[in-house]
Amino acid sequence: MKKNALMFLMTGLMMVMISCTKEEVTVDSSKPTGDFSVTKSGSIVEQNSTGSKGSVQLGKDGSNNYFVKLGQDFTTVLATGTVTVYLSTSNTFKADPGNGNPDLKLIGIVQKNGEQYLKLSSAPESKFTHLILWCGSASIPFGYAAMQ
Repeated sequence: MKKNALMFLMTGLMMVMISCTKEEVTVDSSKPTGDFSVTKSGSIVEQNSTGSKGSVQLGKDGSNNYFVKLGQDFTTVLATGTVTVYLSTSNTFKADPGNGNPDLKLIGIVQKNGEQYLKLSSAPESKFTHLILWCGSASIPFGYAAMQ
């Protein structure tokens, strides 16, 4: 009987110790911290009957990290990882695989429809005036937005 009581007490003590341990909190670095301050914004113009539409914003968070934000109203076909987002100096995608194109900056991949943030590695140059949605597998533009 004393053995069972001791086992019960030990089990209870272990449960209390486990439940009191701190949970790990993971911060998603692809989302802004603090306030998101919009510096430029625009609306997507559909191309090639892709259904692309919605609002886009360029801005920075409270830690001075820059992001492109696709709005809650953002939609496009194939929003499953085949559409890429670029900043550009025009509304036309002009790739130059052999040399690179200084007028294009790859930002990220569209993973879904709806709101999402794409973190930039650094502050974007002021020369970038447009956002382009490009489908590499089909080699066609899905849409663009003039950023003002």
